[in-house]
Amino acid sequence: LLYERHGEPAAVVQLKDVEVPKLGDCDVHVKMLAAPINPADINMIQGTYPLLSPLPAVGGNEGVGEVLEVGRRVMALKPGDWVIPADAGLGTWRTRGVFPEEMLLKVPSDIPVLCAATLSVNPCTAFRVLADFESLAPGDSVIQNAANSSVGQAVIQIARASGIKTINVVRDRPDLPKLVERLIALGADHVVTEEMLRKPEMKDVFKSIPRPRLALNCVGGKSTTEMLRHLQPKGTMVTYGGMAKQPVVVPVSAFIFHDVRLRGFWMTQWRKDHAQDQESVAGMMDALCQLIRRGQLTAPACTEVPLQDYRAALEASMKPFVSSKQILLL
Repeated sequence: LLYERHGEPAAVVQLKDVEVPKLGDCDVHVKMLAAPINPADINMIQGTYPLLSPLPAVGGNEGVGEVLEVGRRVMALKPGDWVIPADAGLGTWRTRGVFPEEMLLKVPSDIPVLCAATLSVNPCTAFRVLADFESLAPGDSVIQNAANSSVGQAVIQIARASGIKTINVVRDRPDLPKLVERLIALGADHVVTEEMLRKPEMKDVFKSIPRPRLALNCVGGKSTTEMLRHLQPKGTMVTYGGMAKQPVVVPVSAFIFHDVRLRGFWMTQWRKDHAQDQESVAGMMDALCQLIRRGQLTAPACTEVPLQDYRAALEASMKPFVSSKQILLL
């Protein structure tokens, strides 16, 4: 799926037949199996993301493929192995590709294909924001908005596996009870709407669990200000997205009297910073694959779409309140 200019995805993305390049000594020929449509993919096509691929570009930053053939200098991979992108910008929305070996990470092929296809962005983000900013112990709690997003679903499950409680904020919607039920089934301790954050009943939540030391924000605007109210003094709020396209507003009192810390996180930057630190990357991937094997981490709610129906998938991925990730089957 190629785009030659930036713009609205359904208008600029086209399905094209192209030749597969010749296999170099350090290259890997990959048959792509499945690739999701993420918000960052959409922003890259629109031209609004901080990281843009040179045009013409193939869409997609995430996905899983099977190795068909390797160049004679490739040591770590062999035909039949499953691989995912080592970094953003690979262009995963294609049936086949030839990539340099260092652009790929091997993943176990005994995990479900949808888990592997959605492994390199959202579960990694969830893993890092839970691990890198506050040292949380079993019994501690975390509050997050957009809890039904793919990162939110992964946070719920990873926290649950570590004995950490989650307070999950979602927007009010017509099918709210169904969404609450789904998040509770994933392991959410509390699910509240943005409106409820302002109500005195929030005190009831903290009768059974401590106030959170960590808040995870991917919305911005009013949602953030309300979450900060419930953070413990000296707690940290990590912003990893801005779906409301509004600034993060912090009351002065939160800074002066509660000494809260505001931090930011971008998975692409973390990968750049740890490019030479393969142990950190392997440790994270191992931990996530173990959780998947034990059934403690599942793929987000997905809708599988054949490649030729890509336009419908692109449009569906941009609709509000859709709690299902569009996955292109390649």
